[in-house]
Amino acid sequence: MLNVASYLARIGYTGPTIPKADTLRAIHRAHLLTVPFENLDIARATKIVCEEDAFLRKIVDRHRGGFCYELNGAFAALLRGLGFEVTLLSARVPREDGTETPEFDHMTLRVDLDEPWLADVGFGDCFLEPLRLQTHAEQLQDGQKFRIREEGKSCHVERAQPDGSWKGEYTFSLISRRLEEFAPMCHYHQTSPESPFTRKRICSRATREGRITLADRKLIITRLGNREEKVLESEEEWQAPLQKYFQIVL
Repeated sequence: MLNVASYLARIGYTGPTIPKADTLRAIHRAHLLTVPFENLDIARATKIVCEEDAFLRKIVDRHRGGFCYELNGAFAALLRGLGFEVTLLSARVPREDGTETPEFDHMTLRVDLDEPWLADVGFGDCFLEPLRLQTHAEQLQDGQKFRIREEGKSCHVERAQPDGSWKGEYTFSLISRRLEEFAPMCHYHQTSPESPFTRKRICSRATREGRITLADRKLIITRLGNREEKVLESEEEWQAPLQKYFQIVL
């Protein structure tokens, strides 16, 4: 199903495609600026099948977005099609009570070049370019600092906060995974009332100046650090920014 040229056109990428770090960074950023993180099919009870071909059809052919399994699953296929060496990794997300979600709650990617990288186009508001898979080194991008902290057999992606503290984004291990291993959690997130994805609709993507998000009936636009919110009073009023900012018509 993979058509590399169509996928690159979908994300508006026209640069070099040689498998090297500069290419990875540029394609990663282009993906996040064009393909939204969204769960709209879950709200419409449209089943999401944990298969690479289904991800590609949705994102490339139908110009939609998706959540982590879809976005990173499709992105992994694109990178492999360009000659990159990609490994699927399982990740867990911290809860407010200090515990973590189960294994396979999130999918992230390891990309091996001269050095290993952590790539992720499916976590929403996070790093725009891949992180070097180095532990404890602070990595600055777009005015934000990230680091990967090693603890036992786990690695923690953390982001620096304004007060100087570090907030955990997610925890992952370096064990190679197969796509089918993520299928049970992909099903869970579509069906369980405990899943955050069954509780509200969301559609969000990065912009060059910040981020645009539709969260249920609220439109949130962040531009150069300034945040604007607008409450949308009707379904028709919700559909308009969905088409304007994400080019999605349901």
